[in-house]
Amino acid sequence: MTAPAKSLTKRANVGRSERSQGLTYPIVTARVFLTALVRLGYDRQALLNAAGVDFSRSDDPDAIVPCQAVGNMFGSAMRTRPLKNMGMRLAMETPMGAFPLLDYLVLTCETVGDAIRQLARYFRLNDAPYELEIQDAEDPVQIVFRSQIGSMVFEFGISLVVLHLREETENRLQPTYVSFVHRPDDIREIEEALGCPVRGEALWNGLALSPEAWRLPMRRRDSVLRSVLESHAKEILARLPEADDSVREIRRSLMARISQGDTEIESVARALATSSRSLQRRLAAAGTSFQEVLDATRRDVAGRYLEDRTLSVGEVAYLLGYSEPAAFHRAFKRWNGITPLEFRRQKA
Repeated sequence: MTAPAKSLTKRANVGRSERSQGLTYPIVTARVFLTALVRLGYDRQALLNAAGVDFSRSDDPDAIVPCQAVGNMFGSAMRTRPLKNMGMRLAMETPMGAFPLLDYLVLTCETVGDAIRQLARYFRLNDAPYELEIQDAEDPVQIVFRSQIGSMVFEFGISLVVLHLREETENRLQPTYVSFVHRPDDIREIEEALGCPVRGEALWNGLALSPEAWRLPMRRRDSVLRSVLESHAKEILARLPEADDSVREIRRSLMARISQGDTEIESVARALATSSRSLQRRLAAAGTSFQEVLDATRRDVAGRYLEDRTLSVGEVAYLLGYSEPAAFHRAFKRWNGITPLEFRRQKA
């Protein structure tokens, strides 16, 4: 255990000011998804070609990958061979240790309850797109995943927690049930994989544990190593910028909808299970507006689309939701000081 710990603690000295900024994934997360997809039988090079970024070669543990690149990778996989319950299947192919520091912080805990509290405390280390709310006054204890993102990410995160904790309790953990707001593709398959009942179309996302399951001991508990890892994890968290979750959720939703040309605030609000007025209030509290967030998202996507020489500038404008190329030209020049054609020539 000491050798992995030494490699993990080196991370505390690395600057990470850009980690949570913009539409990006940490490279660790992108690689976890890539590896899991390859284990599921997808072609590694085809996935990287679809992503447009070969993030498999970087030695920088703090590098980031555009959100669009990861989305393109998943899109290619599902077009090649659609799979039911993709989030759960990815979790089944993700071993303990795939997220090194966070996983070691969890597996060295004394009990399942301690491990889940550790997750809730340090999820931000991996720029996780959700937060955990632990309702331990309930019987069974409820671990609620809070976010406004897509169903696949909930399936992945909740399944990963159950599978890893079951492994670290020597298969003794059996949740009372797992709860999803969406209806999974195949509930019976998830029940078999997670070893517990699964509730679809429920009121919340997460899992429920009996008090006995909450107190189960972890097989690799190590208080000394855990205290070392915690001290370095706290240093890393202190360096991370405070990202506004509302803005990040809205940008992720826009990223998923932008290629469909569906960027109206009403559509985004429905996707985030809120109203347009509430969405505007949240953005105002964050010091921005929906139009500013939309422009920022379009700006991030525009450069990557323009690098694809198979797309005309007019097609790029359409993909970004502009009704005519002239409006895209004006916006792009405002963002970058040059026209889309000039940008494309420079890249060439």
